[in-house]
Amino acid sequence: MKFTGFEKRDFDTFHIESLAGRMEAIQDRIQPKFQAIGEVLTDDLAAVLGNEMFLHIARHARRTVNPPKDTWLAIANNKRGYKQHPHFQVGLFDDHVFIWLAFIYELPGKSDIAKKFLNDIDIIEETIPNDYVISLDHMKKDSISMEEINLKEALVRFRDVKKAEFLIGRHIDANDPILQDGERFIALVKETFETLIPIYKLSYS
Repeated sequence: MKFTGFEKRDFDTFHIESLAGRMEAIQDRIQPKFQAIGEVLTDDLAAVLGNEMFLHIARHARRTVNPPKDTWLAIANNKRGYKQHPHFQVGLFDDHVFIWLAFIYELPGKSDIAKKFLNDIDIIEETIPNDYVISLDHMKKDSISMEEINLKEALVRFRDVKKAEFLIGRHIDANDPILQDGERFIALVKETFETLIPIYKLSYS
């Protein structure tokens, strides 16, 4: 399958009230698109990074009552899982697409990574454009632009608070025409990931 873009019904998935109905829509509408996008992006990241990368598509398997508010694909250097590793994400809420380099709370070495980021905070500030955004909790829609965030404060929290997270990337509004153009969207994601790769490499340094 070739990815030709996201459409309104993909975002409407998150307005289906029942768990079973929403999960069925995620599986039928969105996951095939994630597979198509993910295969291209995984190959691209592997080539750029010089090591094998693996695609993971969120299954929401533990959900028993509340339907998921978002869904995503993740790409990591580990075949078995991604949550305990720095990873790249593309996903949807009901009103936007997110493109992240993600360091979430399951990451065993997040305190050490935070220290590296604090030591080289100038690299992050010089590498990341002002219109990129940062999230401190992957469960929430909220994000703060690079221009507005107190980066040092966010990284100290990431270092010191067990459940704190650090995700950096872009939000694309659900109504943005680029989402309806598969080639343009994939090019945008590749460009975003390439911008974030120095931060990814710094986490492994």
